Amino acid sequence: MATYNLRRFSHAEGLKAIARDHLLALLNPHKLYFDGRGLTLPPLSASDGFDYDRLIDVLMNPDTGTPKGLLDALYFVHEMATPEAMDILLQEAENNGISLDGDTDPTAADVAVQVYLQDRDLLERKHAEQYLMKPRSFEYYQTDTYPIPEFKQPTTEALSILEQDLDDWFEKKKRGRGSRVFVYPKKDSVWFLVRHGDPLRREGSLDGGQASSVFYRPEKYDVLVYVPAIGEIRMHACGKGEKDLFRRQFGRHVFNNENFFPETGKYTLEPLRTDGEASIVCTDVDGMEWVRLKEIQFFWGGSETEIEIRKANDVFAAYTGRGRTMPQNARITRASFQVKFSDSKTARTVTIRPSNIAQYTRDSDAAVVEEWLTKRGFVLAEQEDDEE
Repeated sequence: MATYNLRRFSHAEGLKAIARDHLLALLNPHKLYFDGRGLTLPPLSASDGFDYDRLIDVLMNPDTGTPKGLLDALYFVHEMATPEAMDILLQEAENNGISLDGDTDPTAADVAVQVYLQDRDLLERKHAEQYLMKPRSFEYYQTDTYPIPEFKQPTTEALSILEQDLDDWFEKKKRGRGSRVFVYPKKDSVWFLVRHGDPLRREGSLDGGQASSVFYRPEKYDVLVYVPAIGEIRMHACGKGEKDLFRRQFGRHVFNNENFFPETGKYTLEPLRTDGEASIVCTDVDGMEWVRLKEIQFFWGGSETEIEIRKANDVFAAYTGRGRTMPQNARITRASFQVKFSDSKTARTVTIRPSNIAQYTRDSDAAVVEEWLTKRGFVLAEQEDDEE
């Protein structure tokens, strides 16, 4: 049996925080189930007679017939029965024309129940939104499509098909179906929240004084953030399998290209920061006479999605002349070099991005530039092994 963990309903105080009429409205769709468990729900017109102790006993001892709709309702209401969530739901109710009962002093649980009964999708969306800012570690993937295409928000139909493909993978991995993808457009980025199940858990329980066990499927949230300005997506997900799933399926359904985000980047620009001018030495590369860094782009992010671009005839010389050093806390997302090749009187431009992009003025420059990039540490070792 797959259920949510119902231990949160082990005290009458939590259920009594919901006004009697609202609680009955939440439970009445499942009246036949409660009748079968020996709990008769009183009519709305009755002034008393609600057996909270028996209700708790039923909830604490779920059986195979426990309706999923009941579990969902209790779970989401409980999760949103906080002062912070209440403020959000009150505003959303006003924005969406949801009529509350007029009680001047409702509890947070009262507000959550009323919103749930009138617009379940809205409550679920607001519940999911709480998880957007919780993750702290992300893994980054940058598109190798150039120029970066304009981002178009996926349609409801596209999201539905995406959820189905995600479900196929989750079901195969014993995590069940029923995933949801929520989209939250921000000023300079788009946040995707993926809600799905985790593997089943089994916990001991008591049913009529007899030892038993309960199965339930925990809920999990993964966060993906796409930055259109630099064609980069970062994700907070559990394992490599999930990250690969999101990379491929979001590429396929949101960007019409399953390989929009390569699995791993070929290049890194960190040698520019760690090795300084030594990173552009080319005396050991046949066919190259000198290299100068002429432009470098840093991504600071933050609420304004800040991008810093430094340009000069020689960026390293400009830093030295002003007594400055390269920023240490911003990611380097692009670098352009002037390269003097032995077969030419004029220098040519080479641009590198830390994905799989190396742009040359002439295709014939590729072999020489790749040798230089490899010797200076711009080519990731793992990628070298794969190519070999």
